[in-house]
Amino acid sequence: MPYPLIDIGANLTHDSFDEDRDAVLQRASDAGVTKMIVTGSSNQGSIDAVTLARTEPGRLYATAGVHPHHAADFDESSIELITELAEDAAVVAVGECGLDYFRNFSPRSDQLRAFQAQLEIAAATALPVFLHQRDAHDDFVEVLEPMLPRLSRAVAHCFTGEGESLREYLAMGLWIGITGWICDERRGAHLHDIVSIIPDDRLLIETDAPYLLPRTIQPRPRSRRNEPAYLTEVVRVVAEARGQRVEHVANITTNNAMQFFNLD
Repeated sequence: MPYPLIDIGANLTHDSFDEDRDAVLQRASDAGVTKMIVTGSSNQGSIDAVTLARTEPGRLYATAGVHPHHAADFDESSIELITELAEDAAVVAVGECGLDYFRNFSPRSDQLRAFQAQLEIAAATALPVFLHQRDAHDDFVEVLEPMLPRLSRAVAHCFTGEGESLREYLAMGLWIGITGWICDERRGAHLHDIVSIIPDDRLLIETDAPYLLPRTIQPRPRSRRNEPAYLTEVVRVVAEARGQRVEHVANITTNNAMQFFNLD
């Protein structure tokens, strides 16, 4: 019997799943992934995430927010939409929101504006925040830290940083989401070395599907598309790196996700 797992970040409305989404969800169940949080990352993407989550209450949930890549499109209607969606029972967090200076698909001024506005929504609704940060650590902390007393909980989704930023996030009270990045011997070796720093009660796991297919999966899937069923590989590698049993990491991350997102 697989250990129950919760994928806290899966982009299940991505068009790469359009042809076989039901089969993807079935494989997730077969692998023990009992609950999944569908990521909302734009106005339409948030609507789509909530619409999908409504089809399987208690199994699928959603976030509502605007990713920094789409921050240039963030306006008053975005604030109204996220605030409205936050009242839906399927929505368990505000985001994905934050800063991404690696791509800079939206001007930094727009990213900062959209990030601040979404933190305000999270504070007003008492929902936790699903955070994104890439190559923007200093500005990210500068915006987030003053808001933390007003936020219920916050997770650094898909953490890929170094030990110094990890320790800073933990000191700020953030929860940490680990993806298949840790399974990448080229880019994620440093994560393998520092993931044990995360306390048992702050660790969460996710696939970020269809992105970040774990490179350690054997045999290698024919497709490079990631999916929630492969969360089992993330938990295996995380447990190995932490020197803990897979069952233990499965249990703590599932319990943490239930608590963080207030799942039933």
